Amino acid sequence: MIDVTDDARLTDEPDSRALDDLLDGIFRAQERVEQAEIYRQAVAAELPPELLARIDALPEGEYSVDEVSDLLGGSVG
Repeated sequence: MIDVTDDARLTDEPDSRALDDLLDGIFRAQERVEQAEIYRQAVAAELPPELLARIDALPEGEYSVDEVSDLLGGSVG
């Protein structure tokens, strides 16, 4: 039997993997990227609506991969 904690972890994994893949691609050749550019690329990558909402909620400005990963719950860094 799967409890609620296990179920939540299983549903969060694909979002985390998609976020990590996105951030790897965005930050491959750049140290800092604007929030708007991260959001544009997330939309183009067709990330889940919940993740798009979290990215959209980030304050405007530039972020390093570590900063944005910490704020959004990714594991890139």
